[in-house]
Amino acid sequence: MTELDAADAPAAEVLVEGVPAAMSLAPNAVGPNLGAELLLDDEARPGVESMRAGLLQAGPLARMLSPHSYGVLNQLTGLYLILSMPGSAAVVAVVRRVTVWHQDGSGHLVRRWAGRVHRQGTMLVLVWACIVFVSRHGVALLLNQQSGVGIAAILTAAAIFLLLSLDRGLLQAHRSYRPLAANLIVEVGVRVVAVVVLVAAGFGASGAAVGILIGEVAAAAHARYAAVHAWSGGQAGHPWVPAGWVAAVRPDPVLGGGSSVRRQVALDLAVASVSLSMVAVLQNVDVLVVGRDNPTHSGAYAAVSVTSKAIVFGAVVLGGYLLPEAAIRWRQGGHALRQLAVVLLLLSVPSVLLLAVALAAPEVLLEVVFHHAYTAAASALAPLVLAMILLSVTVVLTMYLLAVGRHWVAGVLVGGAVVLTLGVASVHGAPRATAFVDLAVQAAVLAVTVTGFVVVHRIRRERQPAGLT
Repeated sequence: MTELDAADAPAAEVLVEGVPAAMSLAPNAVGPNLGAELLLDDEARPGVESMRAGLLQAGPLARMLSPHSYGVLNQLTGLYLILSMPGSAAVVAVVRRVTVWHQDGSGHLVRRWAGRVHRQGTMLVLVWACIVFVSRHGVALLLNQQSGVGIAAILTAAAIFLLLSLDRGLLQAHRSYRPLAANLIVEVGVRVVAVVVLVAAGFGASGAAVGILIGEVAAAAHARYAAVHAWSGGQAGHPWVPAGWVAAVRPDPVLGGGSSVRRQVALDLAVASVSLSMVAVLQNVDVLVVGRDNPTHSGAYAAVSVTSKAIVFGAVVLGGYLLPEAAIRWRQGGHALRQLAVVLLLLSVPSVLLLAVALAAPEVLLEVVFHHAYTAAASALAPLVLAMILLSVTVVLTMYLLAVGRHWVAGVLVGGAVVLTLGVASVHGAPRATAFVDLAVQAAVLAVTVTGFVVVHRIRRERQPAGLT
């Protein structure tokens, strides 16, 4: 018997032999059409409003999906963000390692090392993709979902993001901000088009997950080209990878044993992985718990979540600029407080505007951006927006502290993530209570982080040579 995916289809449709009832009555539901039948989402509603009208709205996916399917999609994207954080951690490790080589006059080692690591990462991604494809049904059951296709796509996308992050780290360490910005545009543009087209075609949350995967593949290819071009100076003849896949896992005679280098990179990667994974938990665990404990309000809470958490994505992007600046200046005996102030100023403008609207007219905002069916959790919008503003500041400070090698921040984030998980679980998916628990925990985490940040810079200021900023 072959296991089939009935993406977001009602359980009553599934008959014996694992064949959905709709397919058993369709004489042509075999062969090339099988994959489409498995992805079609009965709750997707591209016909409710025209495609043109949906694209003209700020929340086209919410208007093309039912509230339940939108909640499923938000749960999938939350899972993606949590699992992709090791990729963001790779950026930290790459920037710190490459910065040392670049300043020590060993820039020629960067190309060889990066190519070798990229080949190793590609092997791991392929293995991971095979594993998640085989285990997709078990993970879907754990999350109370019926879409194995969506699970497999989102988990594979998270792995590909690791390769993407490696090359973004190389661009950041090179201070190649223009191609880095272009890569972000490629990722967002391809992802949006792929997701909207697949959802409009009726593939529902599973189609959106596949669209995210397509976006990551396109962005990873572009980032690879941009990183090679930046560090090679546009010239040929610089080997980025050793010949053959087997050579990528053997000791490199040029790089040498490099045990101390490997230990430092591994330490930076481990600490950054823990830190940023905990940031993702702090950002998304409420969505996962509400989706599990209160599926009736999962769609409405997803709309509140998407609206309030947009500011955190801005913090992550701006943190990518702050990361190399802090790492380089810290190694020179200075600091990057001026750059930090610029980042926080840029974050403050949309934060204040969003919070003002959330306080004044939360239901109007959700109805305009999404649909009147998504206003049931409007009372949770203002506290969750404030919580995410606090988290965005924590994210920026975390990136700074990781860049300068302060590993204690990981412990703060782990503690916050544990407390938040227990806290939101204790209110059993009630939207407003979940948002206020989130706000309280985010405030505590930020307070501890700021205190440690001030202490670190007070010590640095006492040792800082005059004129360094």
